[in-house]
This record gives sequence, structure tokens and C-alpha cells, in this order.
Amino acid sequence: MYDIIIIGAGVTGCMLAHKLSQYRLKIAVVEAGCDVASGASRANSAIVHAGFDAAVGTLKAKLNVKGCAELPELARQLDVPYKNNTSLVVAFDSEDEETLRKLLERGRSNGVPKLEIIGKEKLRELEPNISPEATAALLAPTAGIICPYDLTIACAENAVVNGAEFFFDSRVDGIECNDGSVTVRAGELELKARFAVNCAGVHSAELARMVDPDYPVDVIPRRGEYMILDKSEGRTCKATLFACPSREGKGILVSPTVDGNIIVGPNAHRVAPDDTSTTAPGLDEISKGARKLVPGINLRAVITSFAGVRPTPTTDDFEIAPSAKAPNFLNLVGVESPGLASSPAVAGYAIEMLAGMGLGLEKRDDYNPFRTHDGHLKKPLRELSDAEKLERCRENPAYGKIICRCETVTEGDILDAIRRPIPARTIDMVKLRTRAGMGRCQGGFCSPRVAELISSELGIPLDEVTKRGGSSVLLFGETK
Repeated sequence: MYDIIIIGAGVTGCMLAHKLSQYRLKIAVVEAGCDVASGASRANSAIVHAGFDAAVGTLKAKLNVKGCAELPELARQLDVPYKNNTSLVVAFDSEDEETLRKLLERGRSNGVPKLEIIGKEKLRELEPNISPEATAALLAPTAGIICPYDLTIACAENAVVNGAEFFFDSRVDGIECNDGSVTVRAGELELKARFAVNCAGVHSAELARMVDPDYPVDVIPRRGEYMILDKSEGRTCKATLFACPSREGKGILVSPTVDGNIIVGPNAHRVAPDDTSTTAPGLDEISKGARKLVPGINLRAVITSFAGVRPTPTTDDFEIAPSAKAPNFLNLVGVESPGLASSPAVAGYAIEMLAGMGLGLEKRDDYNPFRTHDGHLKKPLRELSDAEKLERCRENPAYGKIICRCETVTEGDILDAIRRPIPARTIDMVKLRTRAGMGRCQGGFCSPRVAELISSELGIPLDEVTKRGGSSVLLFGETK
């Protein structure tokens, strides 16, 4: 019997597990994928939005501004790279400039600090590569960038360090709520708890209706396609550059990432809930949007493309409330962008609601707020000084063996990932934890060696190693 079951291990669910693990609670997290951040938390813009976009008075606006303020310290505590690079919403005509004024007014009403509209001279001073057609921009100094899947992994690993249990490859297909308990079923897995929280992202409305068939809010799956440019193009821009927003979303952006690449996208198209395919028309669309912002952007330097599906609620706001049919079942429905920036505040708000629903919150004396038991992670070899690299390799020769040449990831780094609190059991799990396979060759060189290390370390045959779980095997047996 658990105290609480969290359904969904995206950034919302893992942030909630992280924050709840400071209390004397038995926590379970159930996830359909083989890893955390398997959905929108893995494939998004990686932007810490300042909070000027959401409508005044909405829960989305309140939690965005609060979460944005909390993330820098939380990222430091969890050893997650974060950069306060600012953002610029760029105008190209008088109509756009009117939109900027509305965003400025809205942002100030939402409590976003230091917002201002700058003219084209200041804009070009800040961003020399911006389009000469740009006339003004809304500057948001509190905006930033972060690695979304690293933040999710960090929260999950911290929760595990503090006693939470994770159940992967477990798609929930049944929920039963009785007085004092909730039963969650996922195939053959059956878990019981006093409370449960629905953090299922694009499937959150479906889960809400498992408990209450009359649940009124729906979720519209909107696919956003992206492209990643090689690190050689890292000087394209410093700030996150947005086009003026529309009803469909915040528009095409061009932004640096915390790892030194440039990200371009997204568009917004309604699709099936799990349709993460990329399309030629979609990539053409975001290419056109990127060139409008930065005409000289080198899109020949694209090294990969991907897509994520965000859960757009029909109410245009985060829906966080207990189920009308079960007072011990809390729904977090439609937590779309700016869900990443809002995640610390969303988790805090959910905990306040759970306390009001009757969940006791007694602080633990042995709580560890860091990602690992010793309070820090080993830095990747590529981030060390020459002297530190030499010392690390002397201590363990595995750190002297380069497996991923593009990102300078060593055998030692990969073995560390396989041995972490949530062990990396697939090639993509290693990729998200070490960046092996994220460089120019996109794993063409290192994937076979990563697979061999997983096979050896976990004691499984090489043809059972998968790319992302399920049937995504790389090898089907020997030819001879």
C-alpha cells in the first residue's frame, strides 16, 4: 500500500515525485515508456519562459512566473545545466508592435520583472544576425534555457535516492477509486495507494475519464517539429528569438541550447496523441520561420530533426483539481507549454491541493535534496581541465577510452550512466544521460559500442539491447 501513486514520469510527474520525497511518504511512479521523459518532456523547445504569454489571472500565468523564478536554484541543486540567456519576441511591422505592447502589459500584470520593448538599434546590438526587417522586440531578461530531459532525469533520480519507486513499461489501463484507496492497473501490474495523481500529459484527459466518464476538459494533441543545428553554428544567436505569437502557439523560434547547439521550431499541428513523426512540409515551415528571424541561418548545418506532441487543453489553462468522482484522485490535465518552466510551481501547487485532500505531510530528517547520495554527479570528462582529466584517467582507465567522438563521451561516462539510480538500459537512455549519439554523426560511430557496454554491464545478449525499449532492437541474431 503506497501513500501516493503518480501516473506519468514526464517533467511534471518527476518534479512532483522529487518534491514529495522530502516527506515521510511511500511513493510510486508509473510510466508507460521505458524511461522518464518519454513524451513531451523529451521533445520540446527547452525554454524557461518568463511568463508574459499566458492570459492574466490564469493558473498557467501564475505558475509560469513562479516556476521561472524557482528553476535556477533548483537546477543548481540538482546539477542540471541552466542559462539565463533572456528572450526576445521580434516584431516586423506595426501590427506586431501592437502585439508586443499587449504582451508587455500582460507580462507586467502577471508579475514578470524587468520586461521592456526595445527598438531596432538596441535589438541589432544584442543580436547582430537578426533580420534587417525587424522593427522592435520585447525583451524578457528572466527567461532562460535548460535541458528538459536532464531536469526530468535529475528529479527522478533524486526521488529514487529518497525512496521513491518507479515502474516503467507500464501503460495504465484501469483505475478504481474506493473510499480511502486507489487501485492502478497497468497490464499485470497492480498498485494500491491512498492517493493518486494523474500526470499523463497528452493522455491526461483519457485517464481523468477512467475515474470520471463525464470529465469535461479535453486535450488536443499538437505536434511541434524541430531541427537541431551543429555546434559550429552556436554563434547564430545568444537570446531565444521568438516570432510574434498566434492562437496556435508561441511561433517559430531560434534559440541556443545549454549544450551549445541551435534549435529551430516548432510549428503546431493537430495529430494523433503519439504521432511524433517529422514531415517535409513541416520542416519547410519551420525553416521559413527561422529564416524570417535570422535570414543568414545555416540550415545546411542541421544534424537531426524530431517532433514532440504537447497536450493543449480545451480551456487554454492548466487544469489542476481533484476528480469530481473521487476525492483522493488529483488531475493535472493539459500541462502544456510553459509546463517546463512551470514545473516546480505546478508540483508545489499540487502538493498544496493534496494536503487539502488529506495527504499528511511530515518532513523527513534524512531527506537528501541533491541528485545523488554524495551530493553531486561526476562531471563528464569533456568538462574537466587537462589536469583533472589526467587524474580521472589515472583513477579509472575507462575514462581514457572515447566511445562517442562527436561529444567526447568516454566508456567511464557510459558505465556511470548504466549504474545510476535509474539505470540506463537502452541506447537512448545512455544518450539522454551522456550525450553519446547527439553529435554530428548521430550515433553512427558510437551506437554499436554503447550497445556492447549495455550488454556486458547488464548481462544480457547483444540482440536484446534496444534503442528505446519495446521492439526497437538493433540486432536480430548472427548471420553465421
